Parts: sequence; C-alpha cells; structure tokens
Amino acid sequence: IGKPAEYLVPHVGRCFQNALRYHSRLFNYQTSERVTVFLEDFGDYGNAGAAAIPNNYIRLGIAPLNYVFETAPANERINHTMNHEMVHIVANDKPAGNDKLFRKIFFGKPYIAKDDPISMFYSYFTNPRRYSPRWYHEGIAVFLETWMAGGIGRAMGGYDEMVFRTMVRDHAYIYDVVGLESEGTTIDFQIGVNSYLYGTRFMSYLAYWYGPQKLIEWVSRSYHKQKYFAAGFRAVYGKSLDEAWSKWIEWEHQFQKANLDSIGSYPTTPYRRLTRKALGSVSRSFYDKVNHKIYSAILYPGNTAHLAAIDIACGSIKKLCEVRGAGLYYVTSLAYDPNSNLLFYATDNTGWRDLNVYNLATGKSRMLMKDAHIGDLAFNRSDQSIWGIRHYNGISTIVRIGSPYKQWNQIYSWPYGKDMYAIDVSPEGKYLTGALAEVSGRQLLIRMSIDSLLKGDGSYKILFDFENSNPSNFTFSEDGKYLFGSSYYSGVSNIFRYELEKDDMVALSNCETGFFRPLAVSEDSLVVFRYTGDGFVPVMIPNRLVERVGAIRFLGNEIAIKYPVVKSWIADSPGKINIDSSITRQGDYRPVQSLGLSSAYPVLEGYKDFISAGVRLNFLDPLGVVEMNLKGSYSPNLNVPQNERAHFKASLRYWNWKMTAAYNRADFYDLFGPTKTSRKGYSVELQYNRALIYEKPKSLDIEFKIAGFGNLERLPEFQNVRVSFDKFYALRANLEYSYLKKTLGAVDYEEGLDWRLSSINNYVNRKIFPRFFVNLGYGFLLPVKHSSIWLRTSSGYSFGNQDEPFANFYFGGFGNNWIDYQETKRYREYYSFPGVEIDDIGGTNYAKLQVEWELPPIRFRRFGTTGIYLRWARFAFFSTAIRTNIDRKSSVDPARLFGFQRSLLDTGGQIDFRFILFSHLKTTFSLGLARAFEESRKPLNEFMISIKIL
Repeated sequence: IGKPAEYLVPHVGRCFQNALRYHSRLFNYQTSERVTVFLEDFGDYGNAGAAAIPNNYIRLGIAPLNYVFETAPANERINHTMNHEMVHIVANDKPAGNDKLFRKIFFGKPYIAKDDPISMFYSYFTNPRRYSPRWYHEGIAVFLETWMAGGIGRAMGGYDEMVFRTMVRDHAYIYDVVGLESEGTTIDFQIGVNSYLYGTRFMSYLAYWYGPQKLIEWVSRSYHKQKYFAAGFRAVYGKSLDEAWSKWIEWEHQFQKANLDSIGSYPTTPYRRLTRKALGSVSRSFYDKVNHKIYSAILYPGNTAHLAAIDIACGSIKKLCEVRGAGLYYVTSLAYDPNSNLLFYATDNTGWRDLNVYNLATGKSRMLMKDAHIGDLAFNRSDQSIWGIRHYNGISTIVRIGSPYKQWNQIYSWPYGKDMYAIDVSPEGKYLTGALAEVSGRQLLIRMSIDSLLKGDGSYKILFDFENSNPSNFTFSEDGKYLFGSSYYSGVSNIFRYELEKDDMVALSNCETGFFRPLAVSEDSLVVFRYTGDGFVPVMIPNRLVERVGAIRFLGNEIAIKYPVVKSWIADSPGKINIDSSITRQGDYRPVQSLGLSSAYPVLEGYKDFISAGVRLNFLDPLGVVEMNLKGSYSPNLNVPQNERAHFKASLRYWNWKMTAAYNRADFYDLFGPTKTSRKGYSVELQYNRALIYEKPKSLDIEFKIAGFGNLERLPEFQNVRVSFDKFYALRANLEYSYLKKTLGAVDYEEGLDWRLSSINNYVNRKIFPRFFVNLGYGFLLPVKHSSIWLRTSSGYSFGNQDEPFANFYFGGFGNNWIDYQETKRYREYYSFPGVEIDDIGGTNYAKLQVEWELPPIRFRRFGTTGIYLRWARFAFFSTAIRTNIDRKSSVDPARLFGFQRSLLDTGGQIDFRFILFSHLKTTFSLGLARAFEESRKPLNEFMISIKIL
C-alpha cells in the first residue's frame, strides 16, 4: 500500500493480534513461525487470501467490500476479514501426530515444485490439512467469523438461507460431497462461491446436530491425529463423511419445507416470468419505456458477460456488447441516460475499474476513463452528470463526473468505517440516496442533498434503519415520489417501497425465494429479478401492498438457541490491543535480507535415461519477492561417463529478473517419456519478464533472455540435433499478446486472439545465426455451448546456412511425456507435429497451419472419492499442415530429406480426463493419436499417453 493508506496499519495490527489470540485459545494453537500480513489495494473491492505453505501468509485487500444481495456482511471489514483468514492459518498450520517431525526433517513446510513432483508428498506430510477441499476451509472460516461478530455473518445470512430454500422448493439437485467440487463449483453460475455456501451450511448442520465443540475438535485435530480430513471426520463423528453429508441433505429438505410452509401461511406474490432462461448474475437494470426494453448486464454459464436488451413483451434477449472483467453477482456498475440513449458501465470490475459508454443508437462502445476506481453509477438527468462511489486507499468517496465524462471531481469522502453503495439520483436532480454501512454492521437507507454535497456538506437524513439487513438497490420512481428496493429485513428478500412525502416504508411482496432490483414499469406493475438456482430471472409483479410477510427460521439462530455457548464466542474488541508494545521494528522491507531457508528434501531426477538422486534447498523471503533454489544430484550408473555423473542447478528470482545456472542438467520427467531436457555441459541464463499490458483477459508481455552454453552435445531446444560447436551464446526476445476468453463453466479458453513474435540469435564460433518466427492464433465459439474452432498459424525464417544446426527450425511429435507437468495440449506448440518423431522435420524457413475443433466437455457429477475424483473429459480433433524450406525444391528421394523442401499433413485427436487429487492437485490423463502423411513416404502413426500430475 502507499503512504496515504498507512493509517490502516495500526488497526490491521490490532485486528491480527486479536484474531490470533482468539483462535489460539479456541483451537489450542501455538504458532511456531511468524505470520506475514501483506496489505494491498490492487482491486476496487476488498478481498483476501491466506496460505500456510511454505510460510504463514495473509494477503489483505483494503478496499471496501461488495455487499450485493447481502453476500458479504457489512460490519467492519478489516476485523471481519482478519477473523476469517486467521481460521485458515490455524486450520492449515496446526500440527498433530508426526507433522512436527516431518517439518524438522524437511526444514519447514515444502511447497509443491512442479519440476520436482515428489515434493507433493513432503508437502502433505508436513501440512496435510492444506489438502482438504475448499468447502472445508471456507465453511469453518465463515462459521467462526459469524459468531466472532456476534451473529453478523453468512452463517446467519439471508442469502445462504435463500439458496438452499430455493433448491428444496424447485426440487433441485443438492450436490454430494464429491459432486460439489467435481461439478458444482464449475458449471453453476455461482461457481467457486458454492464452496462457501455448501461448506458453511454443512458445518452449521454439524454444529446444530452434534454441537459446536465437536466441530472444533474435528478441525483442530486436538484429540485425533489423522492427517486426511475425511479420516479425521470418522474419528470424531464415528461415521463416514459421505453418510453425514447425505443425512444433512435429508435434514435440509425438512428444514426448508418448514420455512416454505411458514412463508406460504400468507398469500405469496404472483409473478409472470419475462424470459425463458435464467440470466445468471445481473446488474442494476433500467427500463426503456419507449422501446419497452430492459437494459442490464448479465453473466450466465456458456456465455461471456455482456450488456443486454431484454424485450419485456416477448422475452427476447439481445446481446449489446461484452463486459470485460465482470464481477460475480453484480456483473458491472450500470447507469442509463434515456435522452441520449447511452449506457455507462465499468470494466475490470475485479481490479481497478474503467468507465465506459455504450451508444444504443450506433451500437458502439468506447472507454471514457481508465483506472477510474469508480462504480455504483447513477445518472443525473438534470445536468447529464454521472455520480458514483470511488474506492481508493480504503476510503469510499462520492464523486461527480460531468460531460464529456473525462474526469471526476471529489465531492465527499466518508471516514474509514463508513461505506456508501447502491446510490441513485432523484429525477429532478435534487437528492442522492443510497445505502450506508457502518462499522457496527448497521445499515441505513439515507438521503443527501446534492446542492449541499456540492458545497462540501456531507450531512444526511436517515430514511430507514434496516439494522443488520442490506437496503439493496433502492431507486427512484419516474415521478420521484417513491423509492423501490429490496431487503432481507423480514428474513426473505422482498420488495419494499418507501414513500418520501409520508416517510413510510411498506412491503410489496411475499416471496418464497427472493426478489431483487425492482423496476417500476407502470403505476401498477414492477419488474423484479427473482432468484432461482440457475440465476436471476426477470418477472413482473403487481405494485401493491401485502398485508403480511411470512417469516423463516435461520439455521444459525437455531444453533444459538440450542447451544448458547456460541453467543459467548464473540471476539474482544481489537481496540483493547496495545499495538505499540508489539512493535519490534519499523522500516522499509528488504526482501534480500529477509531471505531464508524454507525447506530441504531429497529428489530424484533423470539424466540420459538414468536415475540421479540428490537434494534440493529452497530459499524464500516472506513476501515471495526473492526466491532461490539449489539442487544437486548424482548418477551412480557406470554407463554414465565419470565427468557427467554430477548434476547441479541453481536459480535466483528477484521481481522480474531470474538467473539460472546448470551443470549437466538433469530433469525428473526425463525418466518418463520421449521428451528430454537433460543436457551435458554447463549453462548460465539471465531472464527478464515484464507485463506491458495486464488487463485480464488482455495482456502484452515482453521477455528477454541472454545465455551462454558450453560442452554441449545437443541443442538446448532440440534434443535430437547434435551441435556443430559445443560453446555458444544466445540472445532471445519474445513479445506475446493474448486476448483469450472463456465462458462461465468453460474448461479452457474458447475464443479470442493471441500472437507471439520471437527472435532467437545464436552466436557460434564468431558467427551470428538469427532466427525469427511469429505465431498467430484465433478462436471462435460455435452455437454449441463450450465448443469452439481454433486456427493457429506459425511461420519462421532463418538467415543461416541450411547445413548449420543452429540455423534451422525443427518439428515433430506430440511432445508429451508419460508423466509430465507442462501443457497437456502440446500439439498446439509451434515445434510440435504429431505423427512423426521429435525433431524429424527441419528447415531454415517454414509455414504451418493448424485447425482444431474443441468439443464440449463431459462433466462428471460423481465419479470417485474425496481423495481422487474425475471432474471432466474433453475431446479435440486437429489437423496440421507444414512446409519447410519453402524457397527450395522438394526431394523425390525419401532418403534425402535434409535441406530440401518438405510438405506434410497430419490429422489426429486427443482426449483429456481431468482428475483432482487430494482436493487441490489438478491431474490430467491424456490419450492422443495422430497420423502423418508425406508424399513418397509411408504414413506414420504416433500414439501418445501422458499424465500431467501437477
């Protein structure tokens, strides 16, 4: 964080120490190492993450949270977030059984190194609970954060209750313990959030039926030593995790049926569905009364996020333009100018938001301001200005953007601890309304005078106190007399209407699931978005009062009644912590001086088909800025020459720089398959990488490498090509652009463009051999969901002599090893040509074209156990054509191929099966078959089998 945000550091320190003390008592936890807390402001909405491998580390985004649909609590965010993340540290780091012994043996907690996959076992032995599913970690963290805040949190949240109530109402499938992670977190519109939802619910169920103390016993491992989380469950609860999960689902149906009966004790609000399909996540929406259309931003599985025009008469949905960098649930901030037919929206919603405009008349969009940090947009029709909330340095600021919308003006900044969101401007431009979240979790619907705001007066009138409930998207009616919005004030998200003149709030619905984002389309009708398991659906409801609203029971509240002990789990105030007495040093962080040994362990490698055994040392600073790895091994086999038996590799990374040195380089994966990267000789390489553009999904990266090699037998890049001179230098440069996209639920990129321009210059025996090549790929979606066509081209030219190995390009083979860690679809690489041997095709210039058809993945709802399960299978067809030495004649003699023009064609396919090991390790089993054709030669076949274990 920068200097302006340093005011937060003491508060963060107090929150951290408060959470650490709390969890140390609850879990009987004593940390043996420091916990590094890294504050950042890389996104306009707050987020955080925690890790316990190789060091205990918390990354904390200081921006205000997004409270959309009440998916996040509104109490003080740093304290709430620290309470949550410290659960992850304790649940991951706390040792039991022989964990401590292994940590001593390996000098720490090894992280998984892809180039030494045996490290996965060392990592598991030292920190086994890291390899538990995400629902396990997020479930216990959300459960505890709620009670630490006195019941404010998602374990007592209306959104969570709504999700499971809707599943029961609609007879939807509730995932089992395996299916949740294999399918539920990948194809559902809520994707990874399902881990939070299911995890919190299951943990709450366990606490309700067996008591909260038993839940803590399972997670803390205080009275059992089982490493694997499922084995620990059986040890504590006396039954399998599968059995308990099934019983929870049965109980959930009974619990939610009772809630549905309670809601139905009063007449439920009738509705008329406007679209046949659910829209997934939705933004704030606007009604065009001239064209009878609703303008909204939507995001649902099988499509990218986009602005859409919804015809309320026929339900048709027209895609207007894509929204890059969409946010989950809210998609984007959206504002509408009906007079100019303009839609204003934000992109990069998970980073630093940009302000954009879409012209409904011309169908074109353009960026207005980059990295504006502004959202919660509202349009003031009286002066054509845009109002919004800017998040920066942890502060919420009301800003105004006047036409032509090129700069913003700061109007009023709220003090830390108060966050304003979901704002709107009255039709005559007199008032600004919105929701105000206070540090206690209290949420208010407020009104501010725009004239007063422009004079620097931030006073406001409280229209309604929603206590701990979210006043969601209250917007003005066309005449300015009413505000329509939604809230879980009654336990269920219903529509409310506030009449400004009478200062009166009334309920307009009694809904079984949940109504959100109301739009007044006439005096007697509202368009609202109804929650379903597939996302939000626009429906029409009457604009009239309801007499009574049905109440529901909250599982969290039932826990508190049955086990009052959770009421005593409220954490002390962080304000009681004397942070000054805890400070041991202040000053700049120096990563090099902080470098230390993080782990050490034995390794196995391959060198020329022989086994080599050795040791690896890993050094890391707490923030991961500097990393150094040292590895040495020895090949005892007598078939290896004496001067090649010792192997050494060292690497040092500092920010964007990386230096690597190797002597008789060995590689683990050389033991398993045709591709060999081990090399005789020595090498030293200096590499620099930098992102010129990083605006996901768009990126532009530049890379430079300078290297020196000696005593080589084979080219570093091409294993089957002998060198003409064993000592040389290389200078390489790459410029790579990528704008690749995937729809929600995709397993790989499905459309977009990427290109790469590369220069490889070898200096050999006082001669320079320059080579250049360019790759270009373009993909587009087919009408079938998750199916696409890709066109990939590559061409290169070398200025050297065709008889010189350093002057040629070489191609051939799938390139996958039987056990591998690189990309599974290696046939996409420019040097690959399945069907022929590796490096079988060569030339000083070439042109290559590949067509690929990606079929939709087959999902597996339940195939395996918690320890290993199959997530999906996917098949792809490809065909590649290549011509080398284009400027020369072709050879008519199959025995004389080198130096002549060659033209080849192959066709093949590959099927990939994605397995998950130990809940986190993505493992892909691949089978490939290709047939290559060349004039005057017999067709050649290649079969590929590979397991990518990391």
